Amino acid sequence: MTEGRKPNIVYILADDMGYGDLTCLNENSRIPTPCLDALSTEGMVFTDGHSCSAVCTPSRYGILTGRYAFRTRLKHGVLNGFEPHLIEEGRETVPSYLKRHGYHTACIGKWHLGMDYPTTDGEPASKVRGNTDWTGQITNGPNACGFDRFYGIPNSLGNTPYIWIEDDRFIGTCTTTKGFEEPGPAEEDFNPYEAMPNILEKSIEFIENQNDNTPFFLYMPLTAPHSPLVPTPPFQGKSPIGPYGDFCMQVDWTVGEIMNALKKKGLEENTLVVFTSDNGCAPYIGVENFEALGHFPSYIYRGYKADIWEGGHRIPLIMRWPGQIKPGSVCDEMVNLNDLLATCAAIIGEPLADDAGEDSYDILPLMQGTGDARPEREAMVHHSIEGNFSIRKGDWKLELCPGSGGWTSPTNPEAKTDALPEIQLYNLKTDIAEQINLADAHPQIVAELKALLDTYMRDGRSVPSENTSSEALPLPEWEQSPIGQ
Repeated sequence: MTEGRKPNIVYILADDMGYGDLTCLNENSRIPTPCLDALSTEGMVFTDGHSCSAVCTPSRYGILTGRYAFRTRLKHGVLNGFEPHLIEEGRETVPSYLKRHGYHTACIGKWHLGMDYPTTDGEPASKVRGNTDWTGQITNGPNACGFDRFYGIPNSLGNTPYIWIEDDRFIGTCTTTKGFEEPGPAEEDFNPYEAMPNILEKSIEFIENQNDNTPFFLYMPLTAPHSPLVPTPPFQGKSPIGPYGDFCMQVDWTVGEIMNALKKKGLEENTLVVFTSDNGCAPYIGVENFEALGHFPSYIYRGYKADIWEGGHRIPLIMRWPGQIKPGSVCDEMVNLNDLLATCAAIIGEPLADDAGEDSYDILPLMQGTGDARPEREAMVHHSIEGNFSIRKGDWKLELCPGSGGWTSPTNPEAKTDALPEIQLYNLKTDIAEQINLADAHPQIVAELKALLDTYMRDGRSVPSENTSSEALPLPEWEQSPIGQ
């Protein structure tokens, strides 16, 4: 628990931005990121920060609920444009918890966690049937998850439907078809180039409307640098590696504008600012061209978005909180974006209920640098786009799939090669690039980590609880270990 007034919290989530895209994390980055560099100088850099998944929907679920998304119906991939809500009704979330403790909460940006669209025939909304009632009321969206305000888009800029939403209503109607990447229903004036400016404008407007008496939580999931690559004219041609770099530079500038807005309002001293990304850089964005130019979006780590390897889920993570986080500090401990909920509970000083944040750890001691205090995390689980698992304990990381568990690409030709071993075990202390498979040499470690993963699945949580049953319950069929019994 912290002293004094409750801090405001601004959580900025980039979309598909790699660890190595920031110059403060990668000395050889070809993308200038002066605003993020300044944030790191004024705050703390986490060198071992991770998302729970290598793709966006499950990562976003984990951020808001403190729970691994494989515990939901989403066992692989991401949600499609018209799918219903993923966050279960009644589940505690970061905004619902903070709202109960007096916070004004807002989500401005990309949602991608499903919502229930109104329909003209009473059947579930479908792109194929075209039965969405664009004038009706949306249910089980961000407002139902604890956000007082929502302004944003339902999915990525490349996924239908292409329309803005304010709270639980569509802004306009989808009367035409557009196809940035996936052709589908679109509002006539929807323009992907306006997404980042709109998100910034509405976020600054939200900050300007706050007062000193009510703390706020602003969750700001950006649409960049995810494809389609649509940097606005001031950033076009500014990066030496092309449109992707331009888009990353716009992300950096956006962070700077948010910091300026906080300062102008006199809120920067009592605001925890978090910058991170939902997963690694997408391999299909042209990474082979970047690497030829000497820019490595995954830095020294193997793999990219969708992969079970480190490059899929080790992400940039920077926090700034004057008076609580020491400027220019570095944390090398293993942390996860799922940890936001438990950390908010520690800041507020009221523990979570036993059925909330089952995979969320309090990292406030790490942020404050209080002695040798460490979270009680025993291990960390990750998921690839195909639903493959990894579990890491200390320096050891077990990966239960052949290849990457992700996509085949020019930079990842091994992704789906059948001849590869089905079990991978790496010692990240001596082999951070995950090149030397030690599974055959250390069968006891493989067995230990497999058993621990099975326990986390069976118990429905990885955070210790006095109420967790020790009875050996059978795992659901989908959760049976891929490497046998």
